[in-house]
Amino acid sequence: MPEVDEFLQYLLVERHYSAETKTAYAEDLKDFVDFLEHNGGFKSFQKVDALDVQTYLANLNDRKLARSTVARRISSLRSFYRYLIRVGEAKINPFALVEIKKAHQHLPQFFFEEELDVLFKATDGPTPLDQRNKAILEVLYGTGIRVSECANLTLNQIDFDLELLLVHGKGNKDRYVPFGSFAADALTQYLDNGRQALMTKLDQEHPYVFVNQHGRPITSRGIEYILNQLIKQTSLTNNIHPHMLRHSFATHMLNHGADLRSVQELLGHSSLSTTQIYTHVTTEHLKADYMKYFPKHN
Repeated sequence: MPEVDEFLQYLLVERHYSAETKTAYAEDLKDFVDFLEHNGGFKSFQKVDALDVQTYLANLNDRKLARSTVARRISSLRSFYRYLIRVGEAKINPFALVEIKKAHQHLPQFFFEEELDVLFKATDGPTPLDQRNKAILEVLYGTGIRVSECANLTLNQIDFDLELLLVHGKGNKDRYVPFGSFAADALTQYLDNGRQALMTKLDQEHPYVFVNQHGRPITSRGIEYILNQLIKQTSLTNNIHPHMLRHSFATHMLNHGADLRSVQELLGHSSLSTTQIYTHVTTEHLKADYMKYFPKHN
């Protein structure tokens, strides 16, 4: 469908959205079109009316999709129609007035510092892959960058003299993120030895920092696989997701007295309200410590 193709291209070129975000929009639009085709036939986006929208919402509810998934689908369709109106291909936005109540926000999962020590020990090995895995862990935890930002990191984005990463974030927004001695040591060891060994296997030549076993640039999914394999080598029972290291970075920064605005800048959040969820995490731990240690309560 030309309108969809143009919209997806607009997201990449003008809005600077990632390929993953573009794919999510494409899936949401396809779901809506598939629904219409199976319920009376899809005629055109311009002929979608309030009844179509209400029937689609009922269908989403019947499928027992997560509230967050439903909210994303509606948001995608609302954005799509805003685009159609902007380029003169539609006159009204049938999703403009649809509101999905937000579910209770779950607190982000994170590792305790003792758990991280166990996880890092799983990378204490001499092989190139061990060196790579340690560097990935140190960078993800030590900087709080997103997994996609880690996968897309290139050599010229690392300044070892200033101990800074130039991170290309969401919406094409750049930010500088400092890294400490542990990440610096792990990166130096990996770049000087492990990466070179992996790159020469198949004569690879590219600027990406983290590579797979064949020396090719690693993907976000590849990083997630690596972390899951590391968890299996430990006594930890967590179902790990790469974002847990980002959550751990933010939580530990705040627990040790960091300013919320500083953490916002480091994480690359456009809104302080997004960062504030981590204050709820630290508050929960303050309460837990209070209940455990305050003498009047015991």
